[in-house]
Amino acid sequence: MEAPHSPAAETSAAHLAVDSAEQMRELGRRLAKLLRPGDLVMLTGELGAGKTTLTRGLGEGLGVRGAVTSPTFVIARVHPSLTGGPALVHVDAYRLGGGLDEMEDLDLDVSLPESVVVVEWGDGKVEDLSDGRLHVVIHRVVGDTDDDRRQVALTGYGARWAGVELAGV
Repeated sequence: MEAPHSPAAETSAAHLAVDSAEQMRELGRRLAKLLRPGDLVMLTGELGAGKTTLTRGLGEGLGVRGAVTSPTFVIARVHPSLTGGPALVHVDAYRLGGGLDEMEDLDLDVSLPESVVVVEWGDGKVEDLSDGRLHVVIHRVVGDTDDDRRQVALTGYGARWAGVELAGV
């Protein structure tokens, strides 16, 4: 189902099983090969689902500088490329309640054309930053468990993701 604020139509989708934190990082490394400057990646999942772990893998795959950690208290971190590729802008919108107006204060629209922008907790807040986006939804086993299994849904929206084979990631 499409996000409520987005005019972009779903153009590609895949569902994957991930059994460990290392597999989540590896998924991020593989996804990074599909990303290019200007891409917006939205990550959705409850606390502890693996959003930051996936972003660490994206950072490794993109070859960026610095340890990728949750930007919860600084809201956004920029990780410049060490390989001549796009920078990774990692945003945690969890504490931002005002939608696109608050996101505009971060100047993400300025960073987006030359960077890969990854936004955790961005539902209803960042869809209008770009005509297309990759939406990653992570579902974890809930309850009193230490189970690392996750179900990951990858959905591409807009012309940018038309024809991109997400199932092979």
